[in-house]
Amino acid sequence: MSEQSSSPTPSPYRRSRLILAAVVAGLAIGFAGVYGIGAFKRNGNPACQATAALAKTLKPLAHGEVAAVNVPDTPLYVPNLTFHDGAGNTRQLSDWRGRTVLLNLWATWCVPCRKEMPALDALQQKLGGPNFQVVAVNIDTRDPEKPKTWLKEIGVSHLTYYADPSAKVFQDLKAVGRAFGMPTTMLIDTTGCELGTIAGPAEWSSDDALKLIKAATAKL
Repeated sequence: MSEQSSSPTPSPYRRSRLILAAVVAGLAIGFAGVYGIGAFKRNGNPACQATAALAKTLKPLAHGEVAAVNVPDTPLYVPNLTFHDGAGNTRQLSDWRGRTVLLNLWATWCVPCRKEMPALDALQQKLGGPNFQVVAVNIDTRDPEKPKTWLKEIGVSHLTYYADPSAKVFQDLKAVGRAFGMPTTMLIDTTGCELGTIAGPAEWSSDDALKLIKAATAKL
């Protein structure tokens, strides 16, 4: 009669060692993932590494009337936000690649937004052109004609009208930690990377703001 072969049953000590090894391996993978993510956040998007050098030069200029502008050490690659122009045509933030942009999200129900709109209009009048543009996107979700009428009433004439009645642009920026309230404004470089962000209004036609914007576009 032939003998049947069988695998030896691991001893309790050996089983404990196997379990311990599995736990250690799992923790190692977990720590690697956490520290890998942390390193990515510190290093930022590789596409924005060159922007960090420009942002560093802007930090001393974020004072006075624009002191609330947060200039990042690690610039964010801004999502390619989608909205519409006054004729209803779809526009994307990438349409302005090659030009520095001051992106502003505003609404007629937002009192600080309404107060800073004339300053944004004046900024566009002073510095708007082939190298720079204020892109103010209205996020009123009801009557689409209300913001247009209001802008005419207060004499805003240098800003091109853009809107997103779904307010998804705000949610998209909120998802990446760049929208906490209204108004939300971002200074974005020619490659689509963040140069500065502010939650709240600023005096955008002031000398402080003009110096900041001119420095952001100096190499263009």
